[in-house]
Amino acid sequence: MRVDLDVARIEKAVQVIDPVFLDTPQYLDEQLCRALGGRAVTVKLETANPVRSFKGRGADLMLSTLAPGTPVVCASSGNFGQAVAYAGRARGMPVEVFVPETVNPGKRERMETFGARVIAAGSDGAAAREAAAAHARRHPDRCYLQDGHQAAIAEGAGTIGVELTRGAPGGADGPGLDAVVLPVGDGALINGVGRWMKEHASGTRIVGVNAEGAPSMLESLRAGRAVRIERARTFADGIAVHAPPEASVRRARALVDEIVLVTDEAITAAMELAVHTLGIVLEPAGAAGLAAIAQGLVPGDRLATVLTGANPRPEQAWRPLRASRREPRR
Repeated sequence: MRVDLDVARIEKAVQVIDPVFLDTPQYLDEQLCRALGGRAVTVKLETANPVRSFKGRGADLMLSTLAPGTPVVCASSGNFGQAVAYAGRARGMPVEVFVPETVNPGKRERMETFGARVIAAGSDGAAAREAAAAHARRHPDRCYLQDGHQAAIAEGAGTIGVELTRGAPGGADGPGLDAVVLPVGDGALINGVGRWMKEHASGTRIVGVNAEGAPSMLESLRAGRAVRIERARTFADGIAVHAPPEASVRRARALVDEIVLVTDEAITAAMELAVHTLGIVLEPAGAAGLAAIAQGLVPGDRLATVLTGANPRPEQAWRPLRASRREPRR
C-alpha cells in the first residue's frame, strides 16, 4: 500500500521546523527501567518546549507551506491549538481555534496567550471540528487545518523518528529498538514516526495506544476505514477522538503494526510512575504509551515511548503528585 508521507520531506523538515521543538531529551532512566521489569525503555520528552507537547513540530511545518499572512482555522482539544497558535504568531498568521465547551481551561488560556482567537463550539471534539470546518467554508480566505489529515502535519511529527533512530541503542549499526510505543489520537504522530522507522529501522514494531474508552483508531483499522465511536469515555482528552481522519487511517493501515488499549486506571498509574521516577507531571494522553508498557502489553526488551504532553487539568496534575508521596509500587 502506497503512503503519501515522504521520507525525504521528513528529513528536510529538520531544517524547517523551529529549533525550539527539535532535539528533545531522550534517555534511559534506571529507576523507571527497574519499575518496568528491568527492560531498557527509552523515554522521549516532548513536553520540553513552549507548547508542552509534540504538536509544535507538525503545526510549524504545515504553516511553513502556506503563504505568509494566511489566516488559519483549526479545531482542537488544546495541544494542537496551542501549537498552531504559537507557530502562527511566529509566522504572522492569524489563528482561530474551535474547542469543545469542556476544554481544559489551562489549555484554552495558553492558546489565547499565544494570540489565538478561541471559540467554544459544542460538547465534544467532533462538534468543534464540524464548527471549524463550517467556519472555513464560509471564509474561503482561511486555511482549515485538520490534525492528522494534512501530510505535512504527520511529516513534522515524523522528525521524532529521526531523533529516535539517531539515539537508538547500539547506534546506526546496532540492533536498535524492538518497538516504539505511541499514544494515538488523530494519528499524525504514529504515522509520521512510523513512516520514518519503516524506512530506517524496519525491524522496529510500531505500536499505537488508544484509551479503552476511545478506541477509534483500533476500530478503524479493524474495519479498514475511518470508524466513528458515539462517545469517548476517557479522561485522556488528547486521545479522546471520535473518528480519525480517513487519510490518517489509510496511512496507519500501512505503517502501524498493532494498536493496544489501556484503561484510565492504567494511565493514572503511569502518570504516578512518571512523577515518581522522572519527576515529570504528564497529562493523561501523554502517559498512554508508558501505561501500555507498564501493563505488559508490548513485548520486547528494548522499547521507546514518547511522553507526548504535559498540559493536565489541575485535578489531574495533583493526583500523581499526591500519589508520589506514598510508597512506590513494587
